[in-house]
Amino acid sequence: MSTNKLIAFVLVVLFLAAPAYGQNKKQMEREKAKIEKEIARLTSELSKAKKNTKNSTAQIQLIKKRINERNRLIDNINWQMNMLDRQIVRTEDSIKTVRSQLDSMKAEYAHIVNVLYGLSYNVNPSALLYDSENYNISYLKLKYFNEYSRYRRHQATMIQRKQQLFEDMTLDLQRQKNEKKSLLAQEKKQKDALSREQQKHQSNLNKSQQDEKQLAQQIKKKEQQRRQLQQQIQQMVSAEVAKSSGSSSSGKGKSNVSGSTEKPGKVYSDAASADFVKNKGKLPWPVYYKSVSQEYGLVRRESGGENRSLGIFLNCTPGASVRAVFDGTVVAVKASPYGKGSVIMVKHGSYLTVYAGVDNVTVKSGSKVTGGQTIGKVTQGEESTSEFAFMIWCNQVFQNPRHWLN
Repeated sequence: MSTNKLIAFVLVVLFLAAPAYGQNKKQMEREKAKIEKEIARLTSELSKAKKNTKNSTAQIQLIKKRINERNRLIDNINWQMNMLDRQIVRTEDSIKTVRSQLDSMKAEYAHIVNVLYGLSYNVNPSALLYDSENYNISYLKLKYFNEYSRYRRHQATMIQRKQQLFEDMTLDLQRQKNEKKSLLAQEKKQKDALSREQQKHQSNLNKSQQDEKQLAQQIKKKEQQRRQLQQQIQQMVSAEVAKSSGSSSSGKGKSNVSGSTEKPGKVYSDAASADFVKNKGKLPWPVYYKSVSQEYGLVRRESGGENRSLGIFLNCTPGASVRAVFDGTVVAVKASPYGKGSVIMVKHGSYLTVYAGVDNVTVKSGSKVTGGQTIGKVTQGEESTSEFAFMIWCNQVFQNPRHWLN
């Protein structure tokens, strides 16, 4: 193969592969940038989720997504390194080929120089035309001498080009090796981060399972406390109805045991009951609350099964004022069955309003109260909110508080 063809071949091998490599490299770098952007977004969301210590499920999901993206990023880096390894091998092979051919060209050039150097001492080119007996032979000898000299100069130029190509390929090889070194450092960094995230993910899973068990126990305990509270209130109501049955007409104003409210237009013999009924739907809420933890009526328990709620249970700020919803007489103040505040019962003729989960009680049995009067504070719970319960009874029949409150 001629020198020109050899150089062309080497250039073709290198620079036909280079565009495909460069195109794939740019595509993978764009993909890498997108993955890194997604990891940054997930990290930001995870940071926000960590501020809500109860939102462990969201944290687990975000960490899991970030682990998946981290694996994709590592795959991307590995793909780039594999592609770079192949490019390095091709470059090294090309460098070997160029080096070998450069050595051959230098050796050939040295031989030509030596030949021409010897001829320059023994042959006078201008005399060739006169030394030969045949002019044509002399002309050919001179032409051969000139062509050989021109070939030497051409060979020197080609050696310079080949030398420059060799130096350029050597620099490119060093750049590729540096790039691979950088990718290896990135891969190690991502693998270390992945390992930490996997450990964090497993830790959060274990903690989540423990939290779920603890939460299930707390829910079960709270549901049991509600049942105990309702049983206590039923006993208190029964005791009050039995106590007052001898001094008032106990059957009047009594509705069905289904818990439905009084029928409209019902006439009561006592003014207190009549006044209370007139204000149905207008009574103020006994507390300011954050949320409803359990509605009135048949409710599905979080631990499974169903339970009848005799009133409405509210999540309140501890220390919030508890106010009587209407004028009446306090007929009972008793400690809660599970040691969380007191239960206050206020009588309004045939009706009773019940306030459960009250501390700092300011009234006692027999006290007269007016609507809006503060009778205590919401008890302190285990967390930032406390549960307060409110019920309305007509004799021994529980009512839906929402039908009575404004």
